[in-house]
Amino acid sequence: MTQQRDLRRSVRLFRSFLVEQPDPDRFYTDLAADSVATLADHVDLSDRLVVDVGAGPQQFAHAFRSRGARYVPVDHDQNVSSISEGGVAGSAMALPFADDSVDVVFASNLLEHVPDPNAAADEMVRVTRPGGLLYLSYTNWLSPWGGHETSPWHWFGGQYAIRRYSRAHGHLPKNRVGETMFKISVAQGLSWARHHPDVEVLAARPRYLPDGARHILKVPVIREFLTWNLLLLLRRRDVTDRTHVVQ
Repeated sequence: MTQQRDLRRSVRLFRSFLVEQPDPDRFYTDLAADSVATLADHVDLSDRLVVDVGAGPQQFAHAFRSRGARYVPVDHDQNVSSISEGGVAGSAMALPFADDSVDVVFASNLLEHVPDPNAAADEMVRVTRPGGLLYLSYTNWLSPWGGHETSPWHWFGGQYAIRRYSRAHGHLPKNRVGETMFKISVAQGLSWARHHPDVEVLAARPRYLPDGARHILKVPVIREFLTWNLLLLLRRRDVTDRTHVVQ
């Protein structure tokens, strides 16, 4: 059954988002269920090999496995708990999988944490089999949450946001622009997806907003502030079908 991405869904997700710190289980359970439902609109996940690049919280493992998927989390940090539960240690820039070997590549809020997001996305395309799907989402820099825990002060500059957070909390933020987080725009992701010869864009829209909000992506500058989080749902093209139409 196709998921209804209406205003009520968005309100529910934003309410969960507001309690991410005091109640992370609620937020990630809701987000994982929503993400898996979106993929299930396009593919039967039963017995599919799903690689989660960036090793999402355990709630994602539960959501995918409840659909019968063969879920494998990947993270560069061997100490991440999911790695000890059937996961793989590896870099998003050099995934430890053969070409054309994965049914679904899932990367939730990863691309803003790698210095070269286009190269990481290219690597995810490499391992996806022809006909397979890629679910890529990220928080763009000018989003209201672009600085993560330092938001909204990142709008005044990334270094200013770090200094302000450090003064207020007595320690550095986890997400520091230029170190553990990097500036990425909506325009960059759209351009990469629309010009990549090996992928077909099935959907491009703000992840948390209703489906109708996809029209925001047509408006340069405005989309950078209102998108919050860009979702790209892509299908890997067959080698015999690489005629690419720029949208």
